[in-house]
Amino acid sequence: MYKTITAQELKDRLDQNPETIILDVRGESAFSDWHIDHKHAHLVNIQTSKLKVNGPAAYPEIPTDRPVVVVCARGNASREASAILAENGYEPLNLDGGMQEWSEFYYPVTVTKSDDFELLQVIRPAKGCLSYMLVSNGEAIVVDPARHTDVYKDLAREKGAVVKHVLDTHCHADHVSGALALANATDARYWIDAGEMQSSPLEYQALKDGLEFEFGTSRLKVLSIPTPGHTPGSMSFMVNDAYLLSGDTVFVSGLGRPDLGGKAEEWARLLYETVENKLRHLGDNVLILPAHFSSASEITAAGYVGARFEEIRNTNELLQGVGETEFTEAVAGRAGQTPPNYETIVQINRGFATPTTEEIAELETGPNRCAVKHLA
Repeated sequence: MYKTITAQELKDRLDQNPETIILDVRGESAFSDWHIDHKHAHLVNIQTSKLKVNGPAAYPEIPTDRPVVVVCARGNASREASAILAENGYEPLNLDGGMQEWSEFYYPVTVTKSDDFELLQVIRPAKGCLSYMLVSNGEAIVVDPARHTDVYKDLAREKGAVVKHVLDTHCHADHVSGALALANATDARYWIDAGEMQSSPLEYQALKDGLEFEFGTSRLKVLSIPTPGHTPGSMSFMVNDAYLLSGDTVFVSGLGRPDLGGKAEEWARLLYETVENKLRHLGDNVLILPAHFSSASEITAAGYVGARFEEIRNTNELLQGVGETEFTEAVAGRAGQTPPNYETIVQINRGFATPTTEEIAELETGPNRCAVKHLA
């Protein structure tokens, strides 16, 4: 008989065990496109059908002397594979719910904390999605929440805080936003740039350049900064002149892709103006905290995803004063594969479509593809 493991237990195991073996029994293309990413994960891709035909002993990469985490899409094929392994003397741990369960797993990390302020990053590792909660003396602001709103309600409750405002940096294309649902559930106000919503029937407050939010007795100010390029209405939020919640404008490993609206060159020029007029004037020590990350290698030793602006600029040629033509050609030409189902997801986030929970889960399958990588 085999044991099962939850997504939280898998995350704990990965953090604590540098030699964690993950046997992914999905097809090769599905595995190549999207798989569990962690610095301690040692991945093996062998289909259940092969284990049935050849037996696990035919695959020496599956260890016999320690547990093996078995993963599939939704936990069905991995149960069969785990049974085969258990019958042959292995120690399988079946990930209950498979990659679907992993896709809906989140965990919070504290970026900074003082007596009257805490900045938390909420990491969704399977999707590479990042959201934020700012807490000050019993009041909170949430930025870029995903659709599983209980994650944020539970975190606010744990911190003894009331959510006052919920902000989206832009209209997301790779996952369904939970911002409006969270705002409605907590009697908070939902904010996004009006240009992102395009006659949406949803109720929201329009973000404006220079708008400030005060909450808590610390009088923390969050300053909205238009940073168009990934989308024309992209906003970043400066916190205490020290932290930039950059949405999909600038990442640790690149810049936001400008092609999802079908206007790659036009939006690339907008991004160039953002880089020249906004980002280049940031202080070296401003901590960039993006809405997405591309790989587990971007997670710092402190456990969060982010980097000082000086570090990002020094490793990204596009932030080092290249000309507009070179910048535009590089950005417009290097976006890569588009996010699956992005047009449908955008329509959902604007309130023009209302799919079921099961349909949304299917739409969100796969990694984010929001970044333009560095120049070669």
